[in-house]
Amino acid sequence: MTSRPLTLMAVHAHPDDEATGTGGVLARYAAEGVRTVLVTCTDGACGDGPGGVKPGEPGHDPAAVALMRRQELESSCDILKVSHLEMLDYADSGMMSWPTNDAPGSFWRTPVEEGAARLAELLRRYQPDVIVTYDENGFYGHPDHIQANRITMAALEMTGLTPKVYWTTAPRSMMQRFGEVMREFGDGQEPDPAEAAALAEIGLPDDEITTWVDTTAFGGQKFDALAAHASQGENIFFLKMGQERFTELMGVETFVRVQDTTGAAVPENDLFAGLR
Repeated sequence: MTSRPLTLMAVHAHPDDEATGTGGVLARYAAEGVRTVLVTCTDGACGDGPGGVKPGEPGHDPAAVALMRRQELESSCDILKVSHLEMLDYADSGMMSWPTNDAPGSFWRTPVEEGAARLAELLRRYQPDVIVTYDENGFYGHPDHIQANRITMAALEMTGLTPKVYWTTAPRSMMQRFGEVMREFGDGQEPDPAEAAALAEIGLPDDEITTWVDTTAFGGQKFDALAAHASQGENIFFLKMGQERFTELMGVETFVRVQDTTGAAVPENDLFAGLR
């Protein structure tokens, strides 16, 4: 037996990603005494500025946005009781096809081997038992999410470590409910057909999901962590529904297990199944 604490590491692309996809598991496992490590790969500088000003618009100051988002991230980590925050501080690449994809220092432009080597140092330091990141398409095709997946899988290969590895996902049944809630809290207009079709393709059929973790008891923390990132317009929709509806919709976090040496049966309801 070892005295080293069980450790969960979440590798995310931007400030606020930790709250939407994994805020529940970060809060739940912290409450259970698990050491939680959040790695945030970019500075979030392509996010909204004050008043919702977008990148490239007058008044958008990437350096000021990055500073604001760092402060919001630290507040979120306090709420979720994250044990350790590690920032790789690559430049936010923006959405796919934005000019910022190819800007010097952007995460998307960074060689995978370089990013992986930096993450590998953190893997060796923290020796995580469980790692959570995105799937190969970054869940919805965001370049920084895709790159986070790439460097995570490459770093694991570099180190030879064999933690349980999970990719975040969403059940199609939940995405259908999400679409209904979007219409309820939206402006009453029917969604654009192309957007509705794209939303329907996100996630996986329910029977392909290996891991369903109930985090409803931590819905308040997850909601408050997202509220800490209130500068970002895309979060306002979630906050508009209120904590109760938010927890109802987002209270179970789902994953696909892609690496395991424990032999724990799936479907499972605990990222640490087989480890304790």
